Amino acid sequence: MIKPEEVYRIGRLGKAHGVKGEVSFQFDDDIFDRTDCDYLILEVDGILVPFFIEEYRFRSDTVALVKFEDVDTQQRAQELTGSDVYFPRSLADDDDVPSLTSLVGFDIVDAQTAAPVGRIADIDDSTANLLFELEDGRLIPAAEELITGIDTTHRQISLNIPQGLLEL
Repeated sequence: MIKPEEVYRIGRLGKAHGVKGEVSFQFDDDIFDRTDCDYLILEVDGILVPFFIEEYRFRSDTVALVKFEDVDTQQRAQELTGSDVYFPRSLADDDDVPSLTSLVGFDIVDAQTAAPVGRIADIDDSTANLLFELEDGRLIPAAEELITGIDTTHRQISLNIPQGLLEL
């Protein structure tokens, strides 16, 4: 059984495309194209289920058409519409800087005091300045110059937090 902490969300499936089981996939992270992984994980009825990729092709920078094994009809593809798509953390590139979406679920600690600040619930990229959205609703700048370290093993980010920011 796949556990939620073993994966991170990379997108969502859209509508069925054609009659042979293809489905549109709107993604936030193209990790599935950059690594050697034969499957994506879909959330189906609250359960994380691996679906093996037969083929895919890009329609744009954020949309791909995906054909999963054993999904051979438009009706079966329609059943997957709206499913969240996840990628296994164990297969993500640890050598490179982790993608922003893979940081969801990481804990932020103050680099100066080592005090816990909160857990990342989402990444807000709706403005020019990226923000970590914490589970309690607070927003913290995700600026590279504030990040002092990322520990992927312990799922923790050390951050130089400007004085007074947490009191806002």
